[in-house]
Amino acid sequence: MKIITWNVNGIRAVVQKWFKDFVQSESPDIICIQETKAFEDQFLKEVWNLDWYHYVWHAWTTAWYAWTAIFYKKELDILNWRNHFDDVEHFHSDWRITEIKTPDFVLLNWYFPNWWTRADWTEMLTYKLEFYDKIIDYANKLVSSGENVIITWDFNICHEEIDIARPKENEDSIWFLPIERAKVTELLDNWYIDVWRKFYPEKRDVYSWWSYRAWARPRNIWWRIDYFVVNKNFLDKVTWIEYMTQIMGSDHCPVKLEIKW
Repeated sequence: MKIITWNVNGIRAVVQKWFKDFVQSESPDIICIQETKAFEDQFLKEVWNLDWYHYVWHAWTTAWYAWTAIFYKKELDILNWRNHFDDVEHFHSDWRITEIKTPDFVLLNWYFPNWWTRADWTEMLTYKLEFYDKIIDYANKLVSSGENVIITWDFNICHEEIDIARPKENEDSIWFLPIERAKVTELLDNWYIDVWRKFYPEKRDVYSWWSYRAWARPRNIWWRIDYFVVNKNFLDKVTWIEYMTQIMGSDHCPVKLEIKW
């Protein structure tokens, strides 16, 4: 089974840049999208004609922010889908979460909170850390109940120095603050594996997001903030992971995971 995750930074824009050709060429069994930034009817009307996929679309009332979606091939045995934490309504209304369940695993597709200016730090950092606490608890409950879990997301946090081009210069930067990085460590200490780092513990200069400024992508100077994480008991099912850095169209690149099915 092939699963691809991609923060497209606007689904309508990326479709103008060969998104459908990419999906047809790769033919993923599942594709997880973050930051769709479009209403469902806009997407269906303007850009989507891949009839062999069903989808779960999580959106609200304004087409500009953190919406997520999962597309999956119609022949897959999908038992159910959801798009929210049952007990945290404000995360639901922020459109960050989609989820599907198969007989073998639960797939969680999340777009993590972010903020851009120092004026936002106090309020949004509190929100971001609360989000981490809730998703750790939620994923742990799934694993404790006997489920295998695949988590994919735009973390909006760079975990370790090896995951960033210039760690020293960014010690006090948003997305690399020690309190943020500690939350990723806390997540991974709760039964989970960062698949890329497990496969390639020393590999450097592999990133998933580049600023549009300062020719960051051609120079390959930026951060790895898009991940696949699985619970430890599911790791032996994983056969391949790849950061598809050659694929353009967004400021993020897709990440591909292959598992035994």
